[in-house]
Amino acid sequence: MILNNKVILVMGLRNKWSISWGVIRKAYENGAKVLYTYNQGDEEKMKKLTEELKGAKGYRCNVSSDKDIEKCFKQIKEDYGKLDGILHSIAHANTEDLRNDFILTSREGYAHAMDVSSYSLIAICKYAIELDLLNENASIIALSYYGSEKSVEGYNVMGAAKAALEASVRYLAKDLGKKKMRINTISAGPIKTLSAKGIKDFNSILDIVEEKAPLHRNVTIEDIGNVATFLFSDMSSAITGEVIHVDSGFSTVGV
Repeated sequence: MILNNKVILVMGLRNKWSISWGVIRKAYENGAKVLYTYNQGDEEKMKKLTEELKGAKGYRCNVSSDKDIEKCFKQIKEDYGKLDGILHSIAHANTEDLRNDFILTSREGYAHAMDVSSYSLIAICKYAIELDLLNENASIIALSYYGSEKSVEGYNVMGAAKAALEASVRYLAKDLGKKKMRINTISAGPIKTLSAKGIKDFNSILDIVEEKAPLHRNVTIEDIGNVATFLFSDMSSAITGEVIHVDSGFSTVGV
């Protein structure tokens, strides 16, 4: 129970197939009190999803709005006091900007993907600090993917957004470190989530990972949840600014 007495906020919970669900379940199993944010209109669906997690509470939050983030964080602090960890599990790109060649990405689509998938992390950290929402030694985690480092067919604008996210984590680590807080990225292997359906020929990516990765298997949301639990815990107290690959070793293979 390495997260006993810790309060963890999972931002971007969507459904039982999502990585965020794997993280929130593992955090709960390891003793954390878990909170989550959801999109407008998803309140009842999220209540049903989390009913097995005693004490879990959700908050609506639109991370494209600074006012919404501030309002959400103020309410969380009023309800629960300070947090010990935040998971940023938020990303979105327009379908056409994933399906078309990258060179055809629209200016508006690029800005949208960057705002929701990358800048939102900076805004979350900014308001968490300004509102004194985080305890000392708090840990923040962002989720990324190998497409931030290499060109992956069909990942397109999201690859650029995730690259910006990873760079942001390194710069945020410097700022948060002054306050004895940590931030890291988990670069997860491909997982069959609803979001992954927007990636062209996604099943072929799963097949390649199973064939080429040293462990010859794809990862699960439980695998990611276990690593996130470690990063939320005091056992990872000297780790910050890192991109930790949880991909069965696929990212280490050249050919």
